[in-house]
Amino acid sequence: MAPGASDWVNVVRSLDAHGNAVLPGLLTAEQCKLLAALYPQEEGYRTRIIMARHGFGRGEYKYFSYPLPPLLERLRHTLHPRLAPIANRWNVQLGSDVHYPDDLAAFLQRCHQAGQTRPTPLILQYGAGDYNCLHQDLYGDHVFPLQVAILLSEPGRDFTGGEFVMTERSNTRQRAEVVALRQGDAVVFAVHRRPATPPPAGRRGPRKVTMRHGVSRIGSGQRHTVGLIFHDAR
Repeated sequence: MAPGASDWVNVVRSLDAHGNAVLPGLLTAEQCKLLAALYPQEEGYRTRIIMARHGFGRGEYKYFSYPLPPLLERLRHTLHPRLAPIANRWNVQLGSDVHYPDDLAAFLQRCHQAGQTRPTPLILQYGAGDYNCLHQDLYGDHVFPLQVAILLSEPGRDFTGGEFVMTERSNTRQRAEVVALRQGDAVVFAVHRRPATPPPAGRRGPRKVTMRHGVSRIGSGQRHTVGLIFHDAR
């Protein structure tokens, strides 16, 4: 369910260089089907968001309530210890003294003590013409700087269009990137900012790259995605 140790070398390299990395085949087709089938259900969610009402784009999503579906709970706790060392190294490079524990439960306790008690894992549903505006998932003072999106639908079969898009902006450039995914693939990506790589020669202090993500317009069909965010919301 998670990449092997050797794969994480390339994951780290890609995150440092581009602010994103693909985890191929994180879920099986059957697991994707079972998760997508949860969307129409009424139980198990704390809220439903119609994106157009808030200027977020078009489409909708639901935030899960606690307890999370067991598969998502396992994934969240399995991936966090892999990502925490990257997040901590980035903070050092950015001049931040915030340190994330390897144990997700300990970090969530920190969130809850600060009033961030609402679960943030979510499932998104897009139809033809829907899209997600570029944004950052910031829900309070305590933000884990990496998150994961898993594509539950198969491009070309279940939907067309709907590419995962990331942008980065620094003092010297702006760049956009489309991240190609298949059903069951996950993308790990920077929530807010990351250190510039390589650091600029002769500059004092760290240089930050600001990241945003979104989804391009769906041409046809229906697209489902699960998002795993590691901090809870106020």
